Amino acid sequence: MNDCVFCRIVSGAAPAHRVYEDEIVTAFLDIRPITRGHTLVIPKRHATDLSELDAETGMDLFRVGHRVARAVQGRGFAADGANLLINDGKAAFQTVGHVHLHVVPRRHGDIVRFATGLVLRRAKEPEKVAAALRAGLTALSDPPPEPGSDLT
Repeated sequence: MNDCVFCRIVSGAAPAHRVYEDEIVTAFLDIRPITRGHTLVIPKRHATDLSELDAETGMDLFRVGHRVARAVQGRGFAADGANLLINDGKAAFQTVGHVHLHVVPRRHGDIVRFATGLVLRRAKEPEKVAAALRAGLTALSDPPPEPGSDLT
């Protein structure tokens, strides 16, 4: 889909601060982050919403989202947790018509900072943030499961 910004990111026609990529999914920093390290995980194959996403690709989205959430709890971010969410459809505030999983790092007591970030949504030093996140993913002790693998 040439009119889809996320498809253009996948193809390399649009810029993004990528933090992870395999043959099924791509993960990159949100250009309007709520918190430092706010990452989007998307399927490389276009799916407008969950009704168009096959279960295996959905598992891969969460496989990578899980690793990103773990990485932001390591050195360089020290988040205490993360919100993982998908806004499915316009009624759920989906703003880009391509399925994407938000991984939003959180800290204890960050409600005011989180609310401010939700309103302002400004990226600060995305190159440094992406490099720190890639380093955090590399530092995880377990290798990532193969895309499409049976995780049960």
